[in-house]
Parts: sequence; structure tokens; C-alpha cells
Amino acid sequence: MLKYAIIFAVLSLITGALGFGVLAAGAAALAKIFCGLFLILVVVFMVLAALGVGATKKEPE
Repeated sequence: MLKYAIIFAVLSLITGALGFGVLAAGAAALAKIFCGLFLILVVVFMVLAALGVGATKKEPE
């Protein structure tokens, strides 16, 4: 997901430099959305890791 955010950010910069304002704005909006989703997923997975969700437990023998 971060890969797509970086791709759209670079696309936005290139199209903005070439004068395609509408395309640059669209690419920038997509980059913001993908970056936001990436950050939300990172926080969720860090919280789940801190809580130990999904960790396997050994059963007593």
C-alpha cells in the first residue's frame, strides 16, 4: 500500500511539473488516501501485536 502511495505521489509531481493540473490533483488525492490507509493499518497491527493477538500458546503437558 505504501508502494502505491509513493507511485501516485511521484506521478503527481511529474504531471504537476508538466502542467496537467487536474491529473496531478487526482494523483495527489490518491496518494493521500493510500498513505492514510497505510498508516491506519500500521497502527492497528502494532496494537494487535502489543496485545498478543494471534500469538500461539503452549498447552501444559
